Amino acid sequence: MGALNKSQRRPSSSGNTRGHGFGTAPVFLASVSTILGAILFLRFGYAVAHAGFLGTLWIIALGHAVTIPTALAIAEIATNRRVEGGGEYFIISRSFGTTIGGAIGIALYFSQAISVAFYIIAFGEAFRILGPAFESLTGFALDLRLITVPALILLLALMLTRGANIGVTALWIVVSVLAVSLVLFFLGKPVEGATASDAILRSELLDADPLIVVFAIVFPAFTGMTAGVGLSGDLANPRRSIPLGILSATLVGMGAYVLIAWKLATSAPTELLADTNRLVMADIALWSPIIPIGLAAATLSSAIGSILVAPRTLQALAADRILPGDGISGFLAKGIGQANDPRNATLLTGAIAFMVVLVGNVDVVAGIISMFFMVTYGSLCAISFLEHFAARPSYRPSFRTKWYLSLVGAIMCLLLMFQMSPGYAVAAIVIMAALYKTIQLTSGSPDDDIGTIFQGVIAQATRNMQIRLQKTPPVEWRPSIITITSRTFDRSAPIRMLSWLCYRYGFGTYLHYIEGLLNSETYAESRKVLDRLIRTTTRRPSGVFFDTMVSPSMRSALAQTLQAPGIAGVDNNTMLFEFSEHDDESVVDECRSGIFLAGSADMDSLVLRHGDHHFGNLADIHVWLTWHDHRNANLMILLTYILLGHPDWAEADLQIFAAYPKAQAAERTEQLHTMIREGRIPVSSRKVQIIGTDDRIDFSSLVQAKSSEADLVVMGFTEERLRQKGSELLLRHPSLNEVLWVAAHERISME
Repeated sequence: MGALNKSQRRPSSSGNTRGHGFGTAPVFLASVSTILGAILFLRFGYAVAHAGFLGTLWIIALGHAVTIPTALAIAEIATNRRVEGGGEYFIISRSFGTTIGGAIGIALYFSQAISVAFYIIAFGEAFRILGPAFESLTGFALDLRLITVPALILLLALMLTRGANIGVTALWIVVSVLAVSLVLFFLGKPVEGATASDAILRSELLDADPLIVVFAIVFPAFTGMTAGVGLSGDLANPRRSIPLGILSATLVGMGAYVLIAWKLATSAPTELLADTNRLVMADIALWSPIIPIGLAAATLSSAIGSILVAPRTLQALAADRILPGDGISGFLAKGIGQANDPRNATLLTGAIAFMVVLVGNVDVVAGIISMFFMVTYGSLCAISFLEHFAARPSYRPSFRTKWYLSLVGAIMCLLLMFQMSPGYAVAAIVIMAALYKTIQLTSGSPDDDIGTIFQGVIAQATRNMQIRLQKTPPVEWRPSIITITSRTFDRSAPIRMLSWLCYRYGFGTYLHYIEGLLNSETYAESRKVLDRLIRTTTRRPSGVFFDTMVSPSMRSALAQTLQAPGIAGVDNNTMLFEFSEHDDESVVDECRSGIFLAGSADMDSLVLRHGDHHFGNLADIHVWLTWHDHRNANLMILLTYILLGHPDWAEADLQIFAAYPKAQAAERTEQLHTMIREGRIPVSSRKVQIIGTDDRIDFSSLVQAKSSEADLVVMGFTEERLRQKGSELLLRHPSLNEVLWVAAHERISME
């Protein structure tokens, strides 16, 4: 819900959410004209020459393994919320939050702005055939920037003066020209010298470029499907028009590229196809001049599509204050007219495009665009994949794609990025992460959009696992410990012990007890206490879940606690009680009463007696086994093993003392060594001391002599002896420091 609330706080990205009120056709036209654009005319022959027909089909398949999942993801996201201006950025930010949307939106904007330059550069290639005439007339070689720079200026002037209406009108014209050029191309005959050969299947070039290099150059041909999404603020029904427009354009483009690849492979020799300075399609077409005209129309339509989309993305980013500086944001967010056309954003986009146009190299710019689009599409697919598992109630798209398609799209983007350029791939990922963190920090909001999605994913995973664990309970014992106390904030020992015992192997639940009846006042108090508890205990990682409980008495609270389901999906099997050596007798009696109650619920009991030693240097653990601990011994040693696995106790020295009647010493010694050996407890035999006892030995004096300086002593007790001895049993050996008393309800296997 974090993303939902945040989007409600943001201003609308456009003054008029329905803009020009276009239908589905402009979305389709902008997308398909960008798909069937510059790469088709300028580099698809190169792809067939270097990869062969089958290799080209593989490139088409790889490209659409990225673009189809992305188109489906965008179609899904577009139907989740009311769509306004800003295209993909608006759709993403309103569904997942403006931090995610901002990071993706900035990368998306630059890919769109650079695309304007790319298509203008490609537009200039249509005039390369005029080079010889220009050189003979002027004596100078034709620099295509003499065409591309004025063309960009004229295009910007057209957009600034006439807005989106003239752009959509132009789309109809140029798409019609594009369609005619493709029809005449397919009606053309093979060029002289073209013969059926193995080149149809594979490249015959001796120095053919690697497939991934060809893919990086050709990939921008497949990315145009999102061009129409940028018109979201100008659509009458974006929820219908966006999915229908981009999916139909993607499928039409894919089919066209397969047919064009086949036509090229069967109509021209490999050497002619490999010549990047020649419009080989013109040699094949029924009327040759239509191909330069079609190239000009295709690139111009793609440039129009990009110049319509990029400023609207930037305007939406500025309206949401994603960009640094209120002055800059206000300037770029400002629109003109009833349709809120982004004049200022168009000027900046034109400036970026102008700088890229000066580069003038189609292949260089194509590589840059490929990486920008890859990181954008990969992010979209990854978020769509995660959202399927998060199952947030606020995410309710009317169109649903499949989670595995989004996963395939995300993985393909990541793999292809590293195949194309590992260095640029790492840089792109780092830049996206830096953008996300910067936007999060500068927005002044603590919300973490990715964290919100992952919380939903974790919640769903936990839900499913808990249900599964309940149906198939674990066959071996592991600590699932719960404790409840009202003395949370005046002592740290219980939380420390719980976190140690639940480190890695188990799960702990710590409840702070609040005495009283549950009402609005006590509930509000419990939430404040919980916030405080989480703030003060999450500085160090632990496997402990914290909560509060309001109840009239400790006994009723304990009864509720013992019946509570395990948070981790496994029933709680152990109750941890605690008291300080400074507590009065009533606290110890409370522990004794709780132990009997825990026993009635078939739960093991642990009692931590702590004092001013605070576990000392965490250097020594002593375990005392006696003739009463035939049921406790395994649990005592297993808990000690878990303690030693915690980093705090990693350097601690473990010693085991076994005090048995002299007549049983030999037998018990063998049993103890077998238990340690078979249980794989990391303690050497010299650290195990067997002590034969009789009536002449004072056990209390013996324990004091051996363990008075130990940082923690683990001792066993039974409910029967607790009934006989009373609370005094837990107060024995007062000279010891911290003591962990252990009572196993059932014998635990050490296998």
